[in-house]
Amino acid sequence: MLRPRLLTIAGIIVLAAIFRFLPTPPNFAPVAAMAMFGGAYFADRRMAFLVPLAAMLLSDLFLGFHGLMWAVYLSFIAMVGIGILVARKKNFFTITAGAISGSILFFLVTNFAVWAAGGGMFYPLTLEGLMMSYTAALPFFHNTLAGDLLFTGVFFGGFELAQRYVPALQLTRS
Repeated sequence: MLRPRLLTIAGIIVLAAIFRFLPTPPNFAPVAAMAMFGGAYFADRRMAFLVPLAAMLLSDLFLGFHGLMWAVYLSFIAMVGIGILVARKKNFFTITAGAISGSILFFLVTNFAVWAAGGGMFYPLTLEGLMMSYTAALPFFHNTLAGDLLFTGVFFGGFELAQRYVPALQLTRS
């Protein structure tokens, strides 16, 4: 029998994946927040990685893949890790720092991948070319940061609030 806590956490992650199908500004998505949330709330670390990754993969089957998905998924896996770290001491500051760190990490990793994989086609394979890649991506960063902060707040705040009023959602050690 599945526990209400497990179903609720998984349900939030599935809803976040479904949200990806809605029209939103570029890079304004719940992806990083759902990864961090899974890392922070699943007691079983395998589930912390498996459920968000499965939700992401299933939604990407419909949304499509590109040659740099490895960078997106690497960032996504790192966000689960950030969530695991945040779980040690969940409070406003650690959760906010986790969301901001995840936004920066995603920005750095994915734009590094664009620069490196371009083979000099888009940006020269120099430090200057890398900086050009990051500079060109800056207009999208505010959407990434805004989405990560908003969805992290909704997921973490909503679940913490729900735990106060629904005892079945509280973590029980057996």
